[in-house]
Amino acid sequence: MKKFVYIVILFLSTFGWAQNDALFEQGKQQYKADKFQEAITTWNKILNSGQHSAALYYNIGNAHYKINEIGPSIYYYEKALQMAPNDKEILNNLAYAQNATVDAIEPLPQTIFAKWDQKVSSLLPFEGWAWVSVICAFLFAFLFIGYYFSVYSRRKRFLFVGSLLAVFILITSVSMSFRTYGKRLKDKPAIVFAESTEVKSDPKMNSETSFLLHEGTKVQILAEDGEWSRVQIADGKDGWMLSSDFKAL
Repeated sequence: MKKFVYIVILFLSTFGWAQNDALFEQGKQQYKADKFQEAITTWNKILNSGQHSAALYYNIGNAHYKINEIGPSIYYYEKALQMAPNDKEILNNLAYAQNATVDAIEPLPQTIFAKWDQKVSSLLPFEGWAWVSVICAFLFAFLFIGYYFSVYSRRKRFLFVGSLLAVFILITSVSMSFRTYGKRLKDKPAIVFAESTEVKSDPKMNSETSFLLHEGTKVQILAEDGEWSRVQIADGKDGWMLSSDFKAL
């Protein structure tokens, strides 16, 4: 009975993937025919089925950009980047879409250490750093055992230096693993979808307006209070805005 259930699940999964492939190609044909809204509708059917990919998000972003929907286009480019962080085409199209936004926000300057930390931590996700830590732990054990039992001085020096290097990489990878995991927990980005929205000093309609944000601007969600969310923009300014005016990534 269990085998039969597994076979049915496998068949349905295979059928679903094949159906989504057909929908993806249908959307591409609609896009080529300049039927951008129809292409978006078709590709959204794939998302609704639970299948996600960088290519799918990228194409949906392109379609939204073609009909001048800047907020949604940036949102889907950002979703694509989450799955393919170093893809040049996605980065290039995202830059074009961001140039079409109203808000020109200068990010806070970073120290040399912060820039270095960001570059190193972005090399691998949290899981990748964790795997590096495990591999280095085994490598250190192997090299140290070899050093301990080796009788040749040249080999002992080589194994000793190798074990020290493995320890250094192990400590670095463990540290980066915790840092990237912490960043992941704190990282709650969102894209403004409203054409224009007021950011308030307090989570109340009658509170003072701190500044305005427009469609396509990226914010960080800091806190939530009912229908309001406290957000921060790249230059460090923060305030409260209606949660319905943005879409979390």
